Amino acid sequence: MDQQEDQGQSSLSWIDSHAHLDFDRFDDDRPDVIERAIARGVKQVISIGTRLDSIERAVELSRRYPGVIFASAGFHPLYLNDDHEEGWEALEKWIKSPEVVGVGETGLDYYYDHTPHAQQRESFRRHIHLSQRYQKPMIIHIRDAFDDAFQILEEEGGAKGVVHCFTGGPQECTRALELGLSISVSGVATFKNARPLRSAIPMIPEDRLLIETDSPFLAPHPHRGHRNEPSFVVDTAQCIAELRGISLGHLAEMTTANTRSLFKLPLEG
Repeated sequence: MDQQEDQGQSSLSWIDSHAHLDFDRFDDDRPDVIERAIARGVKQVISIGTRLDSIERAVELSRRYPGVIFASAGFHPLYLNDDHEEGWEALEKWIKSPEVVGVGETGLDYYYDHTPHAQQRESFRRHIHLSQRYQKPMIIHIRDAFDDAFQILEEEGGAKGVVHCFTGGPQECTRALELGLSISVSGVATFKNARPLRSAIPMIPEDRLLIETDSPFLAPHPHRGHRNEPSFVVDTAQCIAELRGISLGHLAEMTTANTRSLFKLPLEG
């Protein structure tokens, strides 16, 4: 990418709807990571809480960077054994705090055996109830568990929110949309072997599409193998724009508006 092209892209406004800026992989250069994101046009980031200590750090970041970083609060399905049983009262207090814009990361992950599936399903239901009670959207993690996740959402009367880091194909995309959910696409879209996902991306309605990094994981091409960071959301955006046959500017406007609307974010700055 030449300097002129990069400057043109930085004039666009992006929101990274899902990053883990509290993780220790950012401890050595977190302020620089945030500055690089802003310089590339990523004006706002939602830092996702995954357990109680993670939520606290995400909220601290949101207070340090008001209007730029926002927090979410939830128990990741793979971390439930750490604070799942005794932490619900504390979680509910965090969800009520003004810095927290979403409930999660929650959901189901059957790829790993870290947490019993029944415990994951019960936790997911409790997060749905909190989302419904406090009218804050869910950030939903689904890996190798689409059928169970969708069934639970149907049984609990649905919830407003987003399937983050969507990795399904057209069938899973259709079911998520039928449930009223938005879909967030990560750097996985740039992987050539992600054919089902890449075929689903053009199906997502304009008002349901979000974009994310899931930093520090899943760095997009051409950064694969390196730590991911919010500035790389623009690389993922280039791929999505090509798959949808639209301009990068239109994608920026669309995804920024959708994220701001779903999470009730203020205008940047």
